Amino acid sequence: MRQIVLDTETTGLETSQDHRIIEIGCVEMVNRKLTGRHYHQYINPQRKVDEGAMQVHGITDQFLQDKPFFEAISPEFFEFINGADLIIHNAAFDIGFINHETSKLRPRPKAIESSCRIIDTLGLARQKHPGQKNNLDALCKRYGVDNSQRDLHGALLDAEILADVYLLMTGGQVSINMNDSSDADSGEINSASTIRRLPATRAPLRVIAASAQELVEHGKKLDAIKAKSGECIWLNTGE
Repeated sequence: MRQIVLDTETTGLETSQDHRIIEIGCVEMVNRKLTGRHYHQYINPQRKVDEGAMQVHGITDQFLQDKPFFEAISPEFFEFINGADLIIHNAAFDIGFINHETSKLRPRPKAIESSCRIIDTLGLARQKHPGQKNNLDALCKRYGVDNSQRDLHGALLDAEILADVYLLMTGGQVSINMNDSSDADSGEINSASTIRRLPATRAPLRVIAASAQELVEHGKKLDAIKAKSGECIWLNTGE
């Protein structure tokens, strides 16, 4: 099972106003394990970034001037995500923007939903925690995920954080160590070295048996529970 955790940053909030994607960040999981492969790219949106959006992600027009257009990066991006389950927080926003970008390509590719299954972690969070805040920062706090590096939104960092949140929210266990040292301008699909997680295999845990005295004390405690309540299920485990 191949899953891609995806996030984007944009020039603004509405595709109806022709706002565009300026950053894509993706991390790969196979069978619910982070592989270390990722895709990260900044994009020249061919328009100005709204002031409000810039305050959220800190990406300026000047920074984006020499970045490639979406048309140039689209083959590599679509190859990376093709056939995977896409895990996205508030998926309607990111999918809407990706489809808005593809609508400008000629020939026009199929909608992303036709080649990928979409998993919206915002919808999952609302089901699990109705009536509570379910933005990414709130979920990090709820599940104990370290988001201390998230002073500003960034697509790759947010995808890494969301991967941890998703695995914890759906019953998995991951390392919470973040590393934000990827080459921001390269657009390369690479690098087990830039996303550090605990190894897939670990040495077995040491088992320390109770001493004879500890077993005696444990037995006394169980007898006291039975005397007080009339029953102690732990005394019946050997029957």
